[in-house]
Amino acid sequence: MKNKYYMPTRVIIGDDCITKNSELFLALGKKALLVTGAQSAKRNGSEKDVKTALEAVDIPYLVFDKVMSNPTIACVYEGAAFAKENGVDFIIAIGGGSPMDAGKAIALLAAQDIEEGNLFSGNYGNKVLPMAFVPTTAGTGSEVTQYSILTNDKAQTKTSIASDLLFPTVTFLDAKYTEHLGLSTTINTAIDALSHAVEGMLSVKASSVSNALAVASIRMIMNCVPNMLQALQSGSERVFNLKQREQLLQASLMAGMVIAQTGTTAVHAMGYSLTYFKHIDHGRANGLLLGEYLKLVEKVEPDLAGRILAAMNFSEAEQFQVLLSQLLGEKEEISSAEIEQYSKQASQTKNIANSVVKPTEEDIKTMLTLSFAK
Repeated sequence: MKNKYYMPTRVIIGDDCITKNSELFLALGKKALLVTGAQSAKRNGSEKDVKTALEAVDIPYLVFDKVMSNPTIACVYEGAAFAKENGVDFIIAIGGGSPMDAGKAIALLAAQDIEEGNLFSGNYGNKVLPMAFVPTTAGTGSEVTQYSILTNDKAQTKTSIASDLLFPTVTFLDAKYTEHLGLSTTINTAIDALSHAVEGMLSVKASSVSNALAVASIRMIMNCVPNMLQALQSGSERVFNLKQREQLLQASLMAGMVIAQTGTTAVHAMGYSLTYFKHIDHGRANGLLLGEYLKLVEKVEPDLAGRILAAMNFSEAEQFQVLLSQLLGEKEEISSAEIEQYSKQASQTKNIANSVVKPTEEDIKTMLTLSFAK
């Protein structure tokens, strides 16, 4: 048996952890670039806290707030050029998965000259700008992974830059930045984290260490599910208190630690087309597919499926599928032609080879069909 565990990111958790640990920025560099979206980091107070911490230790900074949802290759090259032009020597990414993914790519491209054709090659030098991350959603886990996921129009999908260079140096987790997330964002990001934990257990690279983290993450997320259902009934996210927001954020962190070791599986392979072509939120896309894939695993590897379901307090994958349907509500329309196209694309990804249960193209067609059945 061969396993590894490598998670070099320092994690700081707690109220006001950014301003209380401002001295940590001194080790990263002398001039910072804040990479974020246009609005959310300003609304939730995270950007203000980062600026306050930098000012406390006399570190100048600039802001690159042009990151869109599902950042493009053009966006990160623009950010890297901005960083180079202004002599930035470290990156602070603030936001959900999109700013964190963009921040990693900008940190790489600002330190190395990599042509666009080689961006996803994995053949890089050993230079990268140091990074500090501030996640403001509880789902992606990007703050502790070595992946940067970008929209790749040439391939008509989302593609990963994967390199140990991309592990952030330090990450700050303060749940107050997630306190006012909308209901759909709260649920979609929680399902994203749940998918990471489950897929980690379904990976050929799973180990006892990654499985322990995955089970803990699954249990923490499932503890919050009753409030998700209550919130859906009431139409208000106010049922989530700060303690539950902290649980979701830490569950997302642990699920990120899991996939940093294991990678993702067939669920992500199928979900990327839904995000690229149908503009379905990434976490929601995973949730729409995860139940059917776990049902396939249950048929092929019942013991493995059973361990995952036990962490959810379920005995059958169908129970999990019912729950996901309740959380996700009415499903999008998807045509038979689209199913054909997406199945072919998914079957050719590396994620399939990383799966303990490797679905065929026909299996993928069946799962997509069943996942979107009305």
